[in-house]
Amino acid sequence: MSIKGQKARELFEQGYNCAQAVAGAFADEMGLPLETVVRMVSGFGGGMGRLREVCGAFSGAVFVMSVLYGYDDAAANEEKMRLYADIQGLAASFRKQNGSLICRELLETRASAATASGHNPLCGDMVESAAALTETFLKEHPPG
Repeated sequence: MSIKGQKARELFEQGYNCAQAVAGAFADEMGLPLETVVRMVSGFGGGMGRLREVCGAFSGAVFVMSVLYGYDDAAANEEKMRLYADIQGLAASFRKQNGSLICRELLETRASAATASGHNPLCGDMVESAAALTETFLKEHPPG
């Protein structure tokens, strides 16, 4: 098990949503306090505000990639294309491991066990997967 995957699962089991758990696992790498990170991604849980669209765990990973590899110059076309390609590669790996990037599709393939708060314990697998894939990417491509 990956260290970040385990950390993300722990955060998820504490009650953070899927996006918060993944992004929160990388708070130190992003140089941000956990409280700031989880606030910034709080609306991405449940597939974007519980709309069950793009998986929140994957959205948390995209947030991490954006903070660590993003660009701030509107004319930075090369950096933009590299970031998009890296996210597309991460998406392909996540889709291969889990079957989809879409929250409702991921949940349809698993028995729905959502609690009254909407916190689905089955999402722990996606949280762990997204964090582990992001961790691997960071090891292979150290930000700098």
